[in-house]
Amino acid sequence: MDWKTLQGLLSGVNKYSTAFGRIWLSVVFVFRVLVYVVAAERVWGDEQKDFDCNTKQPGCTNVCYDHYFPISHIRLWALQLIFVTCPSLLVIMHVAYREDREKKNREKNGENCPKLYRNTGKKHGGLWWTYLLTLFFKLTIEISFLYILHKMWDSFDLPRLVKCANLDPCPNIVDCYIARPTEKKVFTYFMVGACAICIVLTVCEIFYLIFKRAVRSLHKWKKNSTKHLVSYSKTATCQCHLKLEQQDGKAKNKPLDALRASAPNLTLI
Repeated sequence: MDWKTLQGLLSGVNKYSTAFGRIWLSVVFVFRVLVYVVAAERVWGDEQKDFDCNTKQPGCTNVCYDHYFPISHIRLWALQLIFVTCPSLLVIMHVAYREDREKKNREKNGENCPKLYRNTGKKHGGLWWTYLLTLFFKLTIEISFLYILHKMWDSFDLPRLVKCANLDPCPNIVDCYIARPTEKKVFTYFMVGACAICIVLTVCEIFYLIFKRAVRSLHKWKKNSTKHLVSYSKTATCQCHLKLEQQDGKAKNKPLDALRASAPNLTLI
């Protein structure tokens, strides 16, 4: 598998990621992909060939290995790394979609036309939701693969000896020995620990995005409320001034009305 190609594709995600996302990507490639490529693949190697059983019964060793290792650790981690990194490509695709819309808008309406987006890589609107959904996808995948790894072998531990019983064509109980169990155990716990760190970083990034969005919405609501109060205050002030002017006009007309009433034949000059 060409991990360099995958790294090249995902390196563009750093431009649109938060600080937690950048740390997550560094942990994935330094502590998981690099360890997987450099060391883990060599430790496991052809594990079925090194799976030794104390019987010469044809097919027994293969049946025992398939029973205890329905899928290899190394292949399960490869699937996990592929599935957990691919959702990040959705962010790049969404940004590319925005840039394409912006380009078509300029071609249609001219270079000086209003922009559809202030910044095509800014996490607002649909891009924010896309980014948040990718985080939930990654979190679900990480937890699911950890559960599969724990459930498939009952724990993250690797025993030195496994016993095959009631498995055709094995006669009675067959003892089988795993090659380099301690070294494999160390790498297993290391990969599980790196996966746990990635889960914590993903959860932190989810809370960070939601908190930042809530704070921005709160500031926007306060700003709109302040504008509404100011406009209401100006309207009320104008109405008060109008009432005062009307009252002053009535007060000025009262002496004239009284004079007309007392002397109806009097003509005002």
